[in-house]
Amino acid sequence: MFGIRVTAGSLVLLAALTACGGPAGSPGPTSGPPAATSTSTSTSPSGTSAVAAPEQLKFTAKTVDGKDLNGAELAGKPVVLWFWAPWCPKCQREAPGMAAAQKEHGEKVTFLGVAALDQVPAMQQFVQKYGLQSFQHVADVDSAVWKRFGVTAQPAYAFVGSSGQVEVVTSQLSEQDLKQRLSKLA
Repeated sequence: MFGIRVTAGSLVLLAALTACGGPAGSPGPTSGPPAATSTSTSTSPSGTSAVAAPEQLKFTAKTVDGKDLNGAELAGKPVVLWFWAPWCPKCQREAPGMAAAQKEHGEKVTFLGVAALDQVPAMQQFVQKYGLQSFQHVADVDSAVWKRFGVTAQPAYAFVGSSGQVEVVTSQLSEQDLKQRLSKLA
């Protein structure tokens, strides 16, 4: 009789834990860089070729200045997402290099900061302090965008090619490595 209660209790616990996997449709962290989900194109009404957004870009979020951002609108363009936290010493060291990289490559590559692990006022102060106003920054207070890209620590980067391929780098990059990756992306 005791064995049956333990088994029944275990099944109830297992069912409860299985149901706690997160919101429906939200991808969890992945091991290694996520692959592009689609590289197909379709013709838009204006006759230009449109690229389907990779799954990772299918998000909506607020920027640190309160504006709406639709990640899918970045599809078809080369994009670098920089994942940072305001209190992170590595991110603080990388910030001037990111501002310089955006100034140098911003004509060809879209830059998007993805701030998490703190509150919006701290994110806004970081952007101001390091002169990062030249590109948008998502206020990812619940780390939902981080999870879409499998990012669990900062700094990290996601390089999205114009055809939809996604490469995630979950470590700090030297300025030289960043420049090389941006040159390939542009």
